[in-house]
Amino acid sequence: MEFALSSEQTLVQENTARFARERLAPSAKAREEAHQIDHALIQEMAEHGLLGVNIPAAYGGSEAGVVAYALALREVAGADASVAVTMAVTNMVSEVIHRFGSSAQKENYIPKLVGGEYFAGAFALSETGAGSDAAGLKTRAQKDGDAWVLNGEKMWITSGDQAGVIVVWARTSDEGTKGISCFLVEGDTPGLSAGKPEEKMGLRASHTVALSLDHVRVSDAQRLGQVGEGFKIAMLALDGGRIGIGAQSCGMAAAALRESVSYAQERQQFKKNLASFQAIQFKLADMATHLEAAWALVLQAAWLKEENQPFSQQAAMAKLYASEKANATVREAVQIFGGYGYTEEFKVARFYRDCRVTQIYEGTSEIQRLVIARALLKQAAQSQGVS
Repeated sequence: MEFALSSEQTLVQENTARFARERLAPSAKAREEAHQIDHALIQEMAEHGLLGVNIPAAYGGSEAGVVAYALALREVAGADASVAVTMAVTNMVSEVIHRFGSSAQKENYIPKLVGGEYFAGAFALSETGAGSDAAGLKTRAQKDGDAWVLNGEKMWITSGDQAGVIVVWARTSDEGTKGISCFLVEGDTPGLSAGKPEEKMGLRASHTVALSLDHVRVSDAQRLGQVGEGFKIAMLALDGGRIGIGAQSCGMAAAALRESVSYAQERQQFKKNLASFQAIQFKLADMATHLEAAWALVLQAAWLKEENQPFSQQAAMAKLYASEKANATVREAVQIFGGYGYTEEFKVARFYRDCRVTQIYEGTSEIQRLVIARALLKQAAQSQGVS
């Protein structure tokens, strides 16, 4: 078993760490306060190959693989989680178009996404009554000649008001999961409108909006995949997205740990550094151990995906464990900082806010447990010869 990174993966990690340290971390607080990420920064990320890490060079991508993507996303998330989620969704959209799109769709949209011409890509699956229950979506797509007319409402769409292209899921029939199809809707399409960005606990620089589709007309050439294939596309995309959430979680946990170690070495109480107290040492030890275990799960899932092996169960495990332990880590970081951790003077307050959503989006922790349990039960039934 090989644990060492390749030279290319190491280069991606080192270059991204430098970019995150020099260009993202110093201005993260300003972006949070402004509730905005500048397009110029997105274009700079594109120049560093961060918007298409696992996309072939033929479409402008870095072609560095899934492990390299996890490495890069971890570094970005440790500096600014709002930028990380924008990067993650854009990479997801490019990947789903690359996997399921026609040649024309790939040539038209992917270079604009990975090259930074578009601010971002967006992923419009969730609805008011269809969050964890993705199969319950009600947005409709009605065939009209050689076009489709989409009507419905979407919720919790990252970069939905800024995206150049949005992957939209809609019901094309009432046949349950088999009645869902997928469409590529450009951000300036008539009839598409975005609500005001939500006032969120964390990830404040990243816009999260509701989308309204009022007789949005798209050509059949903008249908992604086959009619009725949308649910399968969504589930496969979410599997990959969970690796990204695991990497984001590890990035925030690693940053919180670094800040905690530094603060514990400097802060004096009872004429001693906090780091000299066993209670603090135990906290730091647990934080570091949980991070290493979580990161191992993320890398395993990323490697399996990169090797084109089944990875759904491992991605769910990575997302579940990394998000749960990252939240425990940032909570302990605030505790180590004490009253200062509850103020905006130190970064750990932002880490605490930003990290909370990792247990919710791309499938809640409860959904991950269902995915894992169903996989285990299926494996058990197969080993017992039960169909």
